[in-house]
Amino acid sequence: MTFLVLLGAPGAGKGTQAPILAARLGLPHVATGDLFRAAVHEGSAVGLEARRYMERGQLVPDSITVKMLLDRLAQPDAALGAILDGFPRNLAQADILEGALADRSSRVNVALEIEVPEAELVRRLSGRWICKANGHVYNETSHPPRVPGRCDLDDSPLIQREDDRSETVAARLTAQLTALREVVGYYQERGLLRTIDGRRPVAEVTAALAAAALAAAADETGSSPRGAGN
Repeated sequence: MTFLVLLGAPGAGKGTQAPILAARLGLPHVATGDLFRAAVHEGSAVGLEARRYMERGQLVPDSITVKMLLDRLAQPDAALGAILDGFPRNLAQADILEGALADRSSRVNVALEIEVPEAELVRRLSGRWICKANGHVYNETSHPPRVPGRCDLDDSPLIQREDDRSETVAARLTAQLTALREVVGYYQERGLLRTIDGRRPVAEVTAALAAAALAAAADETGSSPRGAGN
């Protein structure tokens, strides 16, 4: 089995790369945020338990998160492994994941970090603007409006939320990057970390991530994940 951990700060491009990489490698993309939303929508016991924390604005306990994750990894499409996105977020979760996979005679094969300098992350994340009339979303970096300051669809002015201002983004990133760096160090110490420059074009980042993943899988099993020839 091939288990990949995809690491990266908000704005690094994980959301763009994860589904592309999953299709390239033939492995399911397992995002903890998606698991939470699905469980809550389905009204499962673990979903109802998670919702109690989410409604109070609290982090869902690791025990609940891991149970949801392991239930997902037990499904048939994950028989050959998975790409884990959004977990682990801290050292405690990394230890829990290692133990849980070991109980299944498996382990994380490689941790792929999409690295982007903090200043660039702030620039990307603070470039978000929203149409005042109908909430259409733009980004100065990835999806700028045709006319600066005006919505392409209804010509209403674009506004920036307080949460998207550069000073707010920078403060929020500080806490998030501290935990991320600890997880990066955890996998680096184990010789499992591969770092990719996230400032490169999307296609180049995808190619580098796929190459690192395939190399790790080959080292582990002497073969490649299904879909490797795509």
